Amino acid sequence: MTSADLYPFSQAPITRLLLGRRAFGSMGGGKAGVLIERNVMVYRRVWVAMVSGFFEPVFYLLSIGVGLGKLTGAVDGVPYAHYVAPGLLAVSAMNGAVFDATFNVFFKIKYAKIYDAMLATPLRVGDIALGDIMWAQLRGLMYSAAFLVIMLAMGLVHSWWALLALPVTVLIGFAFGAVGMAATSFMRSWQDFDMITLALMPMFLFSGAFYPLSVYNPQIRVLIEALPLYHGIDLLRALTLGRVHIGLLWDVLYLTVMALIGAAVAARRLEKLLLT
Repeated sequence: MTSADLYPFSQAPITRLLLGRRAFGSMGGGKAGVLIERNVMVYRRVWVAMVSGFFEPVFYLLSIGVGLGKLTGAVDGVPYAHYVAPGLLAVSAMNGAVFDATFNVFFKIKYAKIYDAMLATPLRVGDIALGDIMWAQLRGLMYSAAFLVIMLAMGLVHSWWALLALPVTVLIGFAFGAVGMAATSFMRSWQDFDMITLALMPMFLFSGAFYPLSVYNPQIRVLIEALPLYHGIDLLRALTLGRVHIGLLWDVLYLTVMALIGAAVAARRLEKLLLT
């Protein structure tokens, strides 16, 4: 049994990928694409860990959206399952990106020292940050694509605007992946990840995935509308229900700025951690 069998994020594929000329051009996207190729190689051996995170929003859809939906009437003019599904689609994109950009990145920095090995190659800190953020975003995209297929199969999509749902999940995944990596760079131990859970759980429950914001008073609604997951849910619900309007551009801008700031902070923090 090799070290890669024991620790799926160990340094086993590093020399094969990062020091090979063919690897640098195989995935596209510049040097950062090497990290995506490496993660693909690693996850082929631990694919169960890869797919397991997909099922949580599916279970919520079946239990709350369908099960509880039998006991409720229409919400915002549509059956309850149709209302909940776009919110859980945004959650799929968030979860896939955040968990890869937090726990896995922390392990690479603190224990496996993979990033230190990468810096012995032509890769630089910015390449490392961008590459792993892109991979986290792709993981979120895979979860989202599978969930969208389930929505289509269950007849929960109302409009051709839903064709834009996958590009939106890419934006959601990149934004949360970038901020997740930036936050991880400040973590000192595994116990610090309780703060990640503390941030994600309220967003999951109160960002409008399960009920409209109209149930709250105006002051609470302002706080909820400041949460990043709310903007992802708002975008995907409008697209899948065919309720597109000009205000959605604000959601796009919010997530884009979030992604850029997160990526910049992550690159700066990794440079400080790895080069000092």
